[in-house]
Amino acid sequence: MIENKHVELWDRCLQVIRDNVPEPTFNTWFKPIVPLKYEDKALTIGVPTPFFYEFLEEKFADLLRSALNKEIGEGTQLMYTVHISKTATTTWTGKPEDSIIKPKPIEKGNTAPSPMQAPAPQDLDPHLNPNYTFSSFISGSSNEFSRTVGETVAKNPAKTFNPLFLYGPSGVGKTHLTNAIGTRIKELYPEKRVLYLSAHLFQVQYTDAVRTNHTNDFFNFYQTIDVLIIDDIQEFAGVTKTQQTFFHIFNHLHQNGKQLILTSDRAPVMLQGMEDRMLTRFKWGLIAELEKPDMELRKNILRNKVQREGLNIPENVINYIAENVNESVRELEGIINSLLAQSILFKKDIDIELAQRIIRKTVRIIENKPVTIDTIISKVCEHYHFDEAILHSKSRKREVVQVRQVAMYLAKKHTDISVSKIGHLIGNRDHATVIHACKNINNLIAVDKDLSAEISEIEASFKQK
Repeated sequence: MIENKHVELWDRCLQVIRDNVPEPTFNTWFKPIVPLKYEDKALTIGVPTPFFYEFLEEKFADLLRSALNKEIGEGTQLMYTVHISKTATTTWTGKPEDSIIKPKPIEKGNTAPSPMQAPAPQDLDPHLNPNYTFSSFISGSSNEFSRTVGETVAKNPAKTFNPLFLYGPSGVGKTHLTNAIGTRIKELYPEKRVLYLSAHLFQVQYTDAVRTNHTNDFFNFYQTIDVLIIDDIQEFAGVTKTQQTFFHIFNHLHQNGKQLILTSDRAPVMLQGMEDRMLTRFKWGLIAELEKPDMELRKNILRNKVQREGLNIPENVINYIAENVNESVRELEGIINSLLAQSILFKKDIDIELAQRIIRKTVRIIENKPVTIDTIISKVCEHYHFDEAILHSKSRKREVVQVRQVAMYLAKKHTDISVSKIGHLIGNRDHATVIHACKNINNLIAVDKDLSAEISEIEASFKQK
């Protein structure tokens, strides 16, 4: 049994992979893989060619990593060996550049004839908001990872995370961040054709192209884009023709080394009415979540807004707003604008009384009791039928570790408690353990539908009386 452990482990990983890719993709890219050995937390697999290895690393690295973390354990390394024959193998240590089939560049990519004829690169309006930059993007624990990823993509478009898929509820900064990425790329690479647009506008453009018999021109135009940013991709759900069109544009751009950046109000696994092949492509790059801003971030956003506008707002007013307006950045900025307008209209200083009056009129103040860490621990243990003492124990069994990580993830998401305090209250762990746990659960729910459903069920139980 021990001798075949690597086979068993790889088979478990394959089950996760099969659930997250179409059957043809699975048969083409994963079935030929042969598990060879497992030792020192490293699983070695055999692949047919160097190109095969490169393709897996480029397209499915995140999926493979998540599958290994889920089924074998965190920190598991994946080693590749290229098979020369049935009796001989060669361990791959370098870049198989001579074996890679590189896509040919587009000939005359900017000379498509038509009413939608692409202008010279410098003449293309990227439709970016100049106010949405990295310097004006206020970072906190709820969006720091996404910002870091965005800056990485901006420095080396199409070289790291492609596509970049950002998701989160409305008003958490997705539009701001994607515009910041596009603006930075234009600063660093002025020659690149960058285009930002909403999914709705893309759909309108396509419909109009069909109506006027200019679909070829539509395709030709989008094939010339170097960095395509599409906001609110969930609006493609249920619109088959638009999805098919975008699918082909996506493939063309990706195969030719162009960067794609997409946003949605939910993770790919939660998107309904989207073709499987489209969802698969969303998972090719990196999926990053922007969460609702926590208390500290809300305060910093307010202070930044106040400073930019040159306002004089007392700290107690800022604290009150941050405590009671917790859904989105847009709401926070809207409250400040309302305070300013009311202050000018009634010639009154901005104070706590004015803030209370405006918030009562514009924001539904949640009267439910806030979720506590004790509630989270209790509900998580109840769901998984764990004794709370086990959660706080030193046990490193995989099932215990995952339940502990789920509790940490939910505590970070639903409370304003610092990561250090969360670690202290859940198993007496340090802050680095909590940060790692949150990132791991975030990665897993992007590929593990069962875990995603379990977490949603636990969250729903928080609201039950």
